[in-house]
Amino acid sequence: MLFAALLALSPLAHAGDAAAPRIGVNRLHLAWLPRAEQERILKDIAASGATHIRVSLSRPVDKSIEAVEIASRLGLRILLEIQLANKSYYPESARPRTGFGRVWDIYRLSDLDPDRYRKGLHEAFQRIDALGIRLEAIEPGNEINYAGYNGDLAVYREPGPRSPRSIAELQDRAAFERGLDTYIRVLEISRDEVRATVHSRDAAVVSAGLSDMSAEQADQRGMERLDPGEFIAALRQRGMDSLVDAYGIHIYPGRLPAAALDRRVTNLLDFCQPADLGKPCWVTEWGVANTARSCPVDDSWRESTIQATRAAFGDLMEEKRLTAAFYYDWDTEPSYSLWRCGKLSPAAAAAIEPAETPEGRAK
Repeated sequence: MLFAALLALSPLAHAGDAAAPRIGVNRLHLAWLPRAEQERILKDIAASGATHIRVSLSRPVDKSIEAVEIASRLGLRILLEIQLANKSYYPESARPRTGFGRVWDIYRLSDLDPDRYRKGLHEAFQRIDALGIRLEAIEPGNEINYAGYNGDLAVYREPGPRSPRSIAELQDRAAFERGLDTYIRVLEISRDEVRATVHSRDAAVVSAGLSDMSAEQADQRGMERLDPGEFIAALRQRGMDSLVDAYGIHIYPGRLPAAALDRRVTNLLDFCQPADLGKPCWVTEWGVANTARSCPVDDSWRESTIQATRAAFGDLMEEKRLTAAFYYDWDTEPSYSLWRCGKLSPAAAAAIEPAETPEGRAK
């Protein structure tokens, strides 16, 4: 789920720099579309004024790279999310954990084969590099603190049991912790391989954007998840800070009054720090739902919520605790999409409006 305001981030040394904000938009699953459709969507995104885009490296990889090439040719700067569900990264004997028909079946992170992952990523990065494409950043994995994207976390046959509130309560803690160790290897390999390229060797490495799903929501859905702060702490204990430039996080604030929304965003991002004190965060997904299907769409209430969210982000960006924010979604998720009735909705302007620089505020 995503779209986007991506703040500046000239890689590495600039991964935490909020002084030169940029605006962009995300569009996932382009690999599933014909080239003509990829071209049409990406041209619409580029024409919207967006400068950054978050796209996926997923199966089929050829089509993913095709979309990356089109986005680059159109001048869009690219955050590449590397989907860890790619079955090429797992032994043939590995089997996805069932979602009991309520959520997709997904591989266990602890089953991922680092050698297969390195081979697949090396080939993809070298092909992207041969096209002269510079990746702005890479993001290995997505919502791996949630059972929907991490098979080491359990999905219950039926909702009902209380879901875990901590790692100690997980159904299979040992497998989950093996998965954390595997993810550290994923980050090591990802950093090694992107540094081995010519054009993307200074790309920022962002850890997997984590779900902000609450424990109560997990209870209702009948699946395991962990708070982002606890998950980040577990990875930091394993040495993650030496491998990433920023932490990824997702935020879906819901329809809240401005003050409550600001508290929710601030509390959720309490582990984000300026680069000189720790690691800043990238919000690689955020969104506000509007279920209206009429044309023209009535987006007035969503616009005010989006503006309040952007204001909360702006405060964190000024403190350099947040260096990027991507709105979800461009055109695929009906409730969250900015592209409505064949054009950008009124709320879209607020979602992708350039972040104000300190210089701009001074004026």
